[in-house]
Amino acid sequence: MRAARFDGTSLTVQDVPVPVPGPSEVLVKVEACGICLSDVHLLDGTLPLLLPAVTPGHEAAGTIERVGAEVPVWAPGDRVVMAGGRVCGRCRTCVRGRFEECEAFEIMGFAFDGAWAQYVAVPYTGLASVPDGIPIEQAAVLADAVSTPYAALTDRAGLKPGESVGLWGIGGLGVHAVQVARLVGAAPILAFDPLESARERALALGADVALDPTDGDVVERVRELTGGRMLDVAVDLVGSNRVLAQAASCLGRFGRCVMVGLSLDPVELGPGLFFGLQSQSLLGHLGYSKRHLDELVDLVRLGRLDVSGSVSALMPLEEVATGVEQLTSKTGNPVRLVVQPWA
Repeated sequence: MRAARFDGTSLTVQDVPVPVPGPSEVLVKVEACGICLSDVHLLDGTLPLLLPAVTPGHEAAGTIERVGAEVPVWAPGDRVVMAGGRVCGRCRTCVRGRFEECEAFEIMGFAFDGAWAQYVAVPYTGLASVPDGIPIEQAAVLADAVSTPYAALTDRAGLKPGESVGLWGIGGLGVHAVQVARLVGAAPILAFDPLESARERALALGADVALDPTDGDVVERVRELTGGRMLDVAVDLVGSNRVLAQAASCLGRFGRCVMVGLSLDPVELGPGLFFGLQSQSLLGHLGYSKRHLDELVDLVRLGRLDVSGSVSALMPLEEVATGVEQLTSKTGNPVRLVVQPWA
């Protein structure tokens, strides 16, 4: 099969053996896989390479080709979207059967081979069924671009109807964060991005106000727009301490600041005394649970969530490096670029 391989220096599309699924795994014919900023950070060295070489790609959907001997229910021909990781099976919580609390969760495309390839082998427990009415490329983006902000807002931040929320960075994660906040009933929803096109996109998707975070006194604008109460939830979807610090400065009493974007920046938020007096919280966040992926498939199936505008372009596997460059440079301000390995 053809697969994109990264060895720490270069990304090349090569001929490699088709993976053999284990007893509790399925082999999936990959029909769509997104290009994510975390993939970019792997390739540019911001995130560590955990293996001598790896096939990136963790946001994928396709059709089951083969099932392992111990796989129940699933069968060849089933359309599926795959969770972007797996439990380690070896940590102290996994060996006690508490898999949802895995302490060494393994991310597809980092800890094991991902889906910038024609086939990928994954645990059957990470599969969600894709109804025929959902285009496979839209199903693929649910596996990170939608599910990560969905879990961050609904679970990690505990966002409630009527609470105010600020979202910094209206890119691949941020556009869906706006939609999720609207779905939850947050009010007002404030979107922050230096790109005018991103701000316009946020307003079109349901943000109440879209602001340039580099323009004027952001804290005072937030105070004005919230009637003085400031934000209940502020979310850094970029991965930058500068962004995180600005988001935290806009919190009200009992406010929660959530780190969704990945960064190696040291965390500095200003005087700790003020943070403590206001009983505010700083929350790290990574990914989602399988439950979130199942819920999102249902929300799309039932028309509660529309991700039809989330796929900015489709490209063959041979052009994946071009897609990475396009995402890095923000050429065309894409939401998600999606690879089609069989195109």
